[in-house]
Amino acid sequence: MSDCRPATHGLEANSCADVRAHEGRGRARSTLRFGRFRLLLLCMVANHVMAATAPQPTSTAGAAAPPTIETRVSASESGEIADRIRGILAEIGPLREVQVQVSAGVVTLSGTVPTAEDIQRAEAIASRVAGVVTVQNDLERDLALTTTLTPALDEFEAGVRGWLRALPLIGVALAIALLVVATGYLLASIDRLWRWLMPNPFLAEITASLVRLLSIVLGLVVALELLGATALLGGVLGGAGVVGLAIGLAARDTAGNYLASLMLSLRQPFRANDHVVIDGHEGRVIRLTSRATVLMTLDGNHLRIPNSIVFQSVILNYTRNAERRFSFDLGIDADDDSLDAMEVGLEAMNALAFVLDTPAATAVIENVGDSNVVLRFFAWIDQTDTDFLKARSLAIQATKAALEDAGFALPEPIYRLRFDEHAAPPIAMRAPTAPAEPADRRPHRRRSVASASEGDIAPDTHIDRLVFEERAQDHRDDLLDNTKPIE
Repeated sequence: MSDCRPATHGLEANSCADVRAHEGRGRARSTLRFGRFRLLLLCMVANHVMAATAPQPTSTAGAAAPPTIETRVSASESGEIADRIRGILAEIGPLREVQVQVSAGVVTLSGTVPTAEDIQRAEAIASRVAGVVTVQNDLERDLALTTTLTPALDEFEAGVRGWLRALPLIGVALAIALLVVATGYLLASIDRLWRWLMPNPFLAEITASLVRLLSIVLGLVVALELLGATALLGGVLGGAGVVGLAIGLAARDTAGNYLASLMLSLRQPFRANDHVVIDGHEGRVIRLTSRATVLMTLDGNHLRIPNSIVFQSVILNYTRNAERRFSFDLGIDADDDSLDAMEVGLEAMNALAFVLDTPAATAVIENVGDSNVVLRFFAWIDQTDTDFLKARSLAIQATKAALEDAGFALPEPIYRLRFDEHAAPPIAMRAPTAPAEPADRRPHRRRSVASASEGDIAPDTHIDRLVFEERAQDHRDDLLDNTKPIE
């Protein structure tokens, strides 16, 4: 700001006033320019905010604009539309009889057509013609018998003609398929080949069956490939898979039984004519088939046990070891010497020729009762030349006789009766006279035991003969193999 002192002269006063006025105008212009700048800045900020918050217009470049309905449609144009629709429908057999009327862009279809699909097809064709505003569909289905059957008969006739033309190709495809299947069956029928490849007969049979199945599938694939029906092949295989799954679920027990047969044929748990106990059933083994194990019971009856049960059951085989132990119980008086009685019994059993020296016969005190002491005797025999049941019976008889001869009593059970004191008095009965005991009852005097008559102890061969006769018959499905070790 300029320095303007108070003036003393008039000229100087005027100059100072001009300076002040000029400075005031400058400040006013500066203030005005700054206000305009702020207003411009506020307008720019407001425009930017409004542009950011305003909804964006949707683009309609890719969307098809709805057709507009013209305000006027001339009679000539309606006729042209009707002629165009009639010309199109005349080229389609089921739609030739459709009547078409056009007025102001509205197409009216009337008449009858063979099927409901033809009604929809006629409407779709008419709506696609240019100039059509809407379609009034008054078509009805023709329910006349001749009209309904004629298209079906025509279609059937065309199909028959197509098959007749394809007969040579079908014949060639069928011949090739039969050749493939015949080759597979011929290959599967070579038993020596499969038994050489698969030493197990059951595995050989399964492999041959798989070869037959694969030949059928391969023949079907080749035939359908020649006919160009690969799509049908996929459907057939898919249906076969579903059917196979359903059959597998329904026959899972049968499949499990065949799997058990395979495992038994590999493991060979017994031989033919072995004396076994399976799931509580006792008998001699006749054969092992792909479905069941056949036994000859000790009564001479046939017994078939499914292999699934045999595979899961505990098998007791009496034949695998020729030596077999038998046991029996005998009771003596409680006042007798048990150890002395066991010694007498063992001496009697060891005197029998069929009782083996090794392992030696033994005896134990099994139980002490109210009126007796139960002794259990054990002895071993050789089953190859001694019948088990006969030997046990003779041993019981010899031991019992030896104990009685030695003065040991084999008492019967003793019961004590208690009567209430208020009850009626019991009937007087004469007490039986007790036999006089020998003076030398204690200690026992050893007596010589006479040799027991052993009788016939040879094994019974009748069941063996029946099993041999059964196995002599032709049974190719027998899975028992004597050349393989028993598990």
